Amino acid sequence: MNADDVRVPRAQAGSSPQHLLTTVLGEYLDSSDADLPSTAVIAILREFGISESSARAALSRLVKRGLIATRRKGRSPVYHLTPQAIAKHRFRMRHFLNFGSHPAPWTGEWVLASFSVPNAGQASRHALRRSFTALGFVGLYDSVWIRPGSDAAPAREALHALLQHVEGARWSVLHARFDEEAGPHGPASAYDLTRLASAYSDFIEQYAKLRAAARTGEVEPARALVARTSAMDCWRKFADIDPDLPPHLLPEPWPRQEARETFLDIHTTLGSLAQARLVEVATPHWPDAASWITHFQASRDPSRPEPTGGNHGSGPRPG
Repeated sequence: MNADDVRVPRAQAGSSPQHLLTTVLGEYLDSSDADLPSTAVIAILREFGISESSARAALSRLVKRGLIATRRKGRSPVYHLTPQAIAKHRFRMRHFLNFGSHPAPWTGEWVLASFSVPNAGQASRHALRRSFTALGFVGLYDSVWIRPGSDAAPAREALHALLQHVEGARWSVLHARFDEEAGPHGPASAYDLTRLASAYSDFIEQYAKLRAAARTGEVEPARALVARTSAMDCWRKFADIDPDLPPHLLPEPWPRQEARETFLDIHTTLGSLAQARLVEVATPHWPDAASWITHFQASRDPSRPEPTGGNHGSGPRPG
């Protein structure tokens, strides 16, 4: 893991309007049937200090990406999440809320990908490294990349897509086991676990006061919306950058569980307050807001984080 791959979590204010809007829609709107006026989106993003021009630009970019679409009613268009976006949001919410709940069963298997690319293929080599990083691989050596587990298909697909037209390129994908998994020459040495642990500890410290205030009911709805979204925005990065190594490869003490409990305390406790604030700011522009705005909560069944609240959300409701 490169030094730049793990960054200390930052406040929500640092996020782009497009990223912020994606987070808010994913958290609080769970139906593609809801007609969302642009004026309601502008009012919602204003809560995060986003200007009207930036809010409209964010809407336009999400339309181009296919996450939202427009329906015309009267003189002004209204927006709605696409079914594909709803499915993606549900999948990602499950990933974020379940991450770190239980250690994954460990078989000792690793996927190992190696490749050789001639100098003329430098651009393809850089693209492959970016692709491997996004897939959760890390460079063990310069052209040898590894990932825990047994699913080799993503590596094969990336290698074929990026190197098949590069003359002289060669590659292999195989399953491996290491005699010294935790040793200085084993796979664990490829990860900057010290930096990752520090990022978890910083997250715990950054949100300690908010966690305590949430537990004692001292957070008002306006603050709850921004703070809960900020916590999610920071936590979701861990779910993407943490390689989720088996416990015997992790240094002790490992702070992920405390960071997870910090996040879930904030996310669960402030959910209804954040939803209420969204309804409050959206209703003057969207009279049906209370019927559609919802929020996700961690379920008792860890495989099913569920939206709750609202009358028309298409997801399952908690019993």
